[in-house]
Amino acid sequence: MVSSSNAAHEAQLEGVLTPMAVEADESGRAHYRLQLGGQTLPLNHWLGATLSLSATGDIQCLNCGTATLESFGRGYCRRCFFSLARCDFCMVSPERCHYFEGTCREPQWGERFCFSPHLVYLANASAPKVGITRAGNLPGRWLNQGASQGLAILEVASRRQAGFVEALFREQISDRTSWQRMLKGPPAPVDLVALRECLFERLAAGLEALHQHFGAGSVTPCAGARPFAFEYPALAWPERVRARNLDREASIEGRLMAIKGQYLLLDSGVINLRKYAGYGIRLRLASGAEAAPGQRALL
Repeated sequence: MVSSSNAAHEAQLEGVLTPMAVEADESGRAHYRLQLGGQTLPLNHWLGATLSLSATGDIQCLNCGTATLESFGRGYCRRCFFSLARCDFCMVSPERCHYFEGTCREPQWGERFCFSPHLVYLANASAPKVGITRAGNLPGRWLNQGASQGLAILEVASRRQAGFVEALFREQISDRTSWQRMLKGPPAPVDLVALRECLFERLAAGLEALHQHFGAGSVTPCAGARPFAFEYPALAWPERVRARNLDREASIEGRLMAIKGQYLLLDSGVINLRKYAGYGIRLRLASGAEAAPGQRALL
């Protein structure tokens, strides 16, 4: 259910929450769309508005659509969480792929998803890190992570191979993001091209060993890849990050100050919308007559 009023600068939505859609324009500026109950609402223009958020008590599995008392893996019912390959431990640790042991939960899904080209990348969200994603998922993967910079560095033939490459790079660089630091604003800029060359030099022996193990052409540099830089909609960044929790609070309200990754940053705290995928949500936005949507600049 969606209703809005341009005169009063208000919007009200209700339905099942799915992760926010985000894309960057040519200048690297991120634009967000809230997705609730099959409806979408552009969010950038609502910076400064008062946002009220509450859970209806209903939770729906994003895969099978059935009602569930508890969300597993950020959006699944228990049955789907323990039966879908996308929820298995090897998605977090691809080098532990067990397809060839004959124990993959969904072999046909794994063949389509995991045995397709993947990219190894460098990103800067809270500090430089290494990560992997399917080819074609960039720059969306970086935007969903709240990265301010990103650079694809290697292409590999499968997710499992990407996991081994990422494990090698972890000897020199983290694969984690500090979400609290990420939400305090843009990190210090990093020369990702120079970092790539430094890592290639330091890990040359390990990369050559992977070439020998997986075969010629299995791990190749991303020729011509250019670094990306992103800017997120914000009026101000918090000095201290306080997480809000819809499972413990009847409602959450505050002034929308920024949007980054899958987080809404309010003057009363931050909420990770991805955590509540599948939840029934009631949301209200009210901007006030003194500052209509579309009249606020991004910082």
